[in-house]
Order: sequence, then structure tokens, then C-alpha cells
Amino acid sequence: MNFRTKQTLKTGINIASLVDMLFILLIFFVVTSTFVEQPSIRLDLPSTRHADTAKLEDLIVTIDKEGEMFLKQKPVTAWELGEAFREAVRKRKETILILRADKDANYGSVVAVMDIARGAGLKRITALTTAGPGQQE
Repeated sequence: MNFRTKQTLKTGINIASLVDMLFILLIFFVVTSTFVEQPSIRLDLPSTRHADTAKLEDLIVTIDKEGEMFLKQKPVTAWELGEAFREAVRKRKETILILRADKDANYGSVVAVMDIARGAGLKRITALTTAGPGQQE
């Protein structure tokens, strides 16, 4: 009588540790990547050689070439813009207004937004531009 069992050699790759490493890499890339908000309003921004970056807590107003005004990607009227500016100043005194105006936008629309901002108490107003050729970062 032969009581010995025949041993079979199992060949294969244990992928449990590989799946763990995949999840660790996925979490690493999600945590370290930066997400830049790409506005859906198409603008042709003027360029400059000395650009600065905006902070998320700053107010960004967009003016397209037809003169329509947008705050946080939503169309607004001049009155709604003034209310939003006053609320922002009430919450944080050093709020910065960033104007994203198309380079073909009506100059009067840009000045009107600047006037509304000054009337609401905003002290710092900046124009958003794109990086021009030869800009050093």
C-alpha cells in the first residue's frame, strides 16, 4: 500500500501584493496631483511677460467679448455683482478681485466692473492675463 500523496507543484503568481502596490500608487498620484479649474467660458486673454497666480479665495469675474459678466462661471447682472462684492468684503477685508476679460471685450464693461468693485469696498483689482513669449517662471 502506498499512502503517500502525490504532490503537485502549483505554478502561478500571487498578485495580492501587486494589487496593494497599485492602490498605493493610485492614492499617491491622486493626493499629489493638482487640479486646475478650466473655465468653460472661452476667452482670448491678453498676454504679459510678468504674470502672477490667483488664489482660490479671490473673486474672479469673467467678461466675454460680448460684454456679459460671469462670477464663478454663472452669468450675473451688475447689481448681483455688487451684492457679491459687498458680501466678500464683509467676510474678508483683503479680498482681491481678479478680472478675466477677453482682449476684445468692451472697455466700458471692464471699467463698469471695476467701478462696482470700488463702490463695494474692494481695494485690490487685478487683470488676469496669459503668459507671453519669453516669460520667465
